[in-house]
Order: sequence, then structure tokens, then C-alpha cells
Amino acid sequence: MTTPIRVLIADDHPLMRNALSALIEDEADLKLVGAATNGGEAVKQAGALKPDVTVLDLMMPDTSGIDALCEIRARDPDAHVLVLTSSTDDAMVLSAIHAGALGYLIKDAPPPEVLKAIREVGRGNSYLPPSVALKLAQSVRRAREQAPIEPLTERELDVLKLIGQGASNKEIAETLVLTEGTVRTHVHNILGKLGLRHRTQAVLYAVREGMVKQ
Repeated sequence: MTTPIRVLIADDHPLMRNALSALIEDEADLKLVGAATNGGEAVKQAGALKPDVTVLDLMMPDTSGIDALCEIRARDPDAHVLVLTSSTDDAMVLSAIHAGALGYLIKDAPPPEVLKAIREVGRGNSYLPPSVALKLAQSVRRAREQAPIEPLTERELDVLKLIGQGASNKEIAETLVLTEGTVRTHVHNILGKLGLRHRTQAVLYAVREGMVKQ
């Protein structure tokens, strides 16, 4: 039997928390492990519970969602975070992605899409609706225009192609017969050379450059 994806939700609105809880608990492959009411609680519970995915609102009291996201990722760089919020502001979207969110959805997204996003992010994959992907692609293009790109090594190209296919560091290590530490170093170098801030941008770069099919 497949192990359920463990989910932590963080939202200050009781109705939203209840709706998300009910949605998750109805799915056999998902398991709700915690519910935080503000950013500070989200950071504490993420550290204690180690969920497979944290579903995080950005507009919360105490510690903001962006600050909570940064803290969660600082404590655990491999943490998987799906932002589920009401903001469509360009700066907010890009701040969340640059801070390390693997997914970004607006709260009016239909339940099936929310569930799909939770599953994808819980597996370590990116999930961005077309409008958010476009904002991010534009940000990547601006970054490329501002700084020259240092050529990638052959091994870095291999790693980038697998990143574009949605592979995790562990999966890349197994495919290329490397240690996960070596893969992390390659990913860090790739992002630096391409002027990218996050793995999700690397996925979009690989797709745009024709390294993988969309």
C-alpha cells in the first residue's frame, strides 16, 4: 500500500482550514497531520511534523506567509511548500517562488486542482497555473538579460535536463550514479550560472530551451 502524502495546512481563516481539512481527509492517499492558524505556528509545526507538503496562506497575522516560508525553507531546504492564497500580485507571486515555494494557487481554484497541486508538490514537483508560470518566465528572462550566462558543464546539463523532467535530487543521484550532496552542488552551480533563484525557475528554463517537452 502506498504511503499517504502527509499534509500540514496553515491558514488563519477557520472556514478555509475546515474546508481544506475536509478535502484532504476525503482522499485515501492524503493524510492531514496538522493545521496552523498563523505563520509562527506554521514554522513550528513544519519543523516538528516534517510534512510531505505544507499548504501555506501568505496573508496571515503574527509571522507573514512569506516570512514563514523563508523560515521553513531555512530550517529544511528540502521542505515542499504549496502557497494557497488570495493574492495575485506579481511581487507576491515572485517573492513566494523565489523564497522556495514549489507551487502557487489562488484560493478560488477548484478542489480537483487543489488536490492535484498538493499531490505534485508533495512528491517534490512544481505546480504553477499558466498565469503564474508566465510571471515567472518573464522574471527569468529579465534576469538573463541583466547578466551574462556562464556555460554549463556537460554534467550540469545532465542534471538540468532531469530537473526539467521534475526529478528530485535523490532521483537525479540514482540516475546519474552520484551522491545527493554532489547533486545539490550541481543544482547550486546551475542556478548561479543561469542567474536563477530557485529550482522551479530551472524547470521553466529547461522547458523553454527545449531540453524537455512541456
